[in-house]
Amino acid sequence: MATKKAAAKKVPAKTLAKKKTSSAPRLLSGGNPQIPKGEGDAPVRAYLAAVPGWKKTVAKRLDALIDATVPGVRKAVKWNSPFYGAPGAEGWFLSFHCFERYLKVTFFRGQSLTPVPPEASKVADVRYAHLREGEAFDEVQLADWITQASGLPGEKM
Repeated sequence: MATKKAAAKKVPAKTLAKKKTSSAPRLLSGGNPQIPKGEGDAPVRAYLAAVPGWKKTVAKRLDALIDATVPGVRKAVKWNSPFYGAPGAEGWFLSFHCFERYLKVTFFRGQSLTPVPPEASKVADVRYAHLREGEAFDEVQLADWITQASGLPGEKM
């Protein structure tokens, strides 16, 4: 009888093998990295390092453009997205998020920008710019919007 119980408790070799653990962040739908929330440059760097494919190049380029346009910009990761705030000010003026076919740049006070960014939102003051693979990356226009947005009151979150 003891032999039958021992045989019944045998565990397949596959189950006994150690599971590989990855330190790489999990990708959410659309390829957006799941990054723990945090303040400062380090969480944003972790986000940028985890962005997949062509979006990584665009995301790093956008981050560098924001750094160059707004010296001393404040950074954080919230809701698995990088957020940017004007130095010495409360709130956030910009965020972005990866989707399958584009990188969505969110201007929290986008309706106040000139020209208004092209993509509308369900939120009255929010506007978006979509950066797509293979499309021109208009750094001059983005830098202008970033400059304007950083001078407006930040969105508190």
